[in-house]
Formats: sequence, C-alpha cells, structure tokens
Amino acid sequence: DNVFGNQEEDALRRDFTANALYYDPATEEVLDFHNGVADIKAGVLRIIGDPETRYREDPVRMLRAVRLSAKLGLKLDRATAAPIPKMADLLKDVPESRLFDEMLKLFLSGHAMESARELRKHGLHHGLLPLLDVVVEQPVGERFVNLALQNTDERVLAEKPVSPSFLFATLLWHEVLTAWNRIQAQGERPIPALHMAMTEVCDIQAEKLAIHKRYSSTMREIWGMQPRFEQRGGKRPYSLIEHPRFRAAYDFLLLRCESGEVPAELGQWWTDFAHADGEARAAMLLPDTQPKKRRRRKRSRPAGAGQSSSEPTE
Repeated sequence: DNVFGNQEEDALRRDFTANALYYDPATEEVLDFHNGVADIKAGVLRIIGDPETRYREDPVRMLRAVRLSAKLGLKLDRATAAPIPKMADLLKDVPESRLFDEMLKLFLSGHAMESARELRKHGLHHGLLPLLDVVVEQPVGERFVNLALQNTDERVLAEKPVSPSFLFATLLWHEVLTAWNRIQAQGERPIPALHMAMTEVCDIQAEKLAIHKRYSSTMREIWGMQPRFEQRGGKRPYSLIEHPRFRAAYDFLLLRCESGEVPAELGQWWTDFAHADGEARAAMLLPDTQPKKRRRRKRSRPAGAGQSSSEPTE
C-alpha cells in the first residue's frame, strides 16, 4: 500500500511551494498543487501552510529556508520570513548532530557567502557558530571569514574537494584567537595557552553543534601549527613542511595573511620555501633564535648501587 497517500497529499508535506512540483513523463506536464511555478517565476520562496506551525513541527525548516533562498536566489516570502527571528530559539532543541549536517549543507552549497548573510539577516546565526555572533564587531575577523567562505564557494563551484575541517577551522579561528590572547594575558606561555584556547572553544561549540571528532581533531592540528610558521630557522621549517597537515595549515596561514592578521611576508616566505630546492632552502633560513632543549645528563651510579644492603660488596 502507498502509505504516503496520493501526489496532492504528498505535496502538502513538502516544505516549500518551489519543491512541491511533480513531472508526469507520460503527459509531459508539471503538476503544481501550490502555485510553485508562479512563485519561482516571481523569485519567491514560500512555505506551504502556516509558517509558525510548520516551523514548530520542524525548526530545521528555518535553516532550509535560508539555504534554499541563498542557493536558488529566491527571496523569502514575507509571511515565511516574519516568524523566523522570534522562533530561532527552537533550534536549541534540535539534536547537535542534525544541526551540524544542516550547517554543512549551508556552507558547502556553493553559496556560503550568501548563506552567512541570510543567517545573520534572519537572526539564525546566534548560538550555531559563536564566530557569526560577533564577526560584525571584528573587522579583521569578518574579512578572514569572508575570504574563507569565498574560497569555499569557488572550490565547490569548480567541483574541487572541500574539507569541512578546514571550513570550520576558519569559522571558529577568531574565537580561538581571542581566547588565546586572553589566556596569554593571564600569564600562560603561548603554546600551552593556544591548546587551552582550542579546548575551550571546542567545548563551547560542542554544546551547540556536534562537529565530528574526525573534523575537530584536524581543526586542532591546523590551529596548533600556526605558531610553528613563525619559526624559520634551524631544522624546524624542514620538519614542518613534512607534516601531513602542512598543506591545510599553509592554506590557513595564507588566509590569515590576506586578511591582514599576520604580515604577508610570512606567507610569501613559506611559499618560496615550499617551492625551493635544497640549497635555496638552506639559504632562506633565518637565524635560529628558539631556545634549544637541554639534554638531561644521566647520573653515574655509585659503586654498589642497586645491591642489597644485606649483601657484602667486593
């Protein structure tokens, strides 16, 4: 039996009029039960039924509305858009794993820039990604994220692979950076402070968005490698360039350079170093100012050490 009912009943369960269209290959007709064709021609995305009722049934519909609006270039119908800001808190009850999957669809659609703008416009960014809560107040952070999203869109549209780990590392970087600076100001050393900041940001984010561990571990590697790019003397550049995550961390560094967070000269040095041969690389090395680790000297054991005191020594 067809438990889904007939086409008209099935169309009623669809989210929007634009995706409730059916094509009959026998008659070559488009079956349109909710005036979806007219909405598409008018450039409008309209929810089927009462918007508030449909959003309460499934709050993720609000995110879908934003995603389809950005992807299809359709403007949200006024009645469809109006309840979203006041109902955005319903997303708190959505499982974190489902939110993560929906965020991937948003940012890997090839229209990440427009999706981010729509999220902010309709008040849906609060609580999903901390960075999007404050990015408008951080000019450098905003430029960094915009560059990252633009890069993601270009790769998706060119059918090149996109790493979710890299994407979320960029979206959360300035939260990590803020925490890193704060912890250092409290007296912690730079590297331990960075690891503490990474843990803090990931823990906060985990409460709202279940980023898969295989992604978060790579994110931490990308973040953790950033201070190592400052070390351009001795053997350190050679070991860094052989790291399995070097390419991702290097691309991340270039975004930081392009956004103005760190000097462009740093990124150019690593670009030149990566393409240079052995002799050229050696000539590029800067004086090694990093403190060298001291080797612990083994203490010589006194004669008779380790023998039982009850046994005579020879």
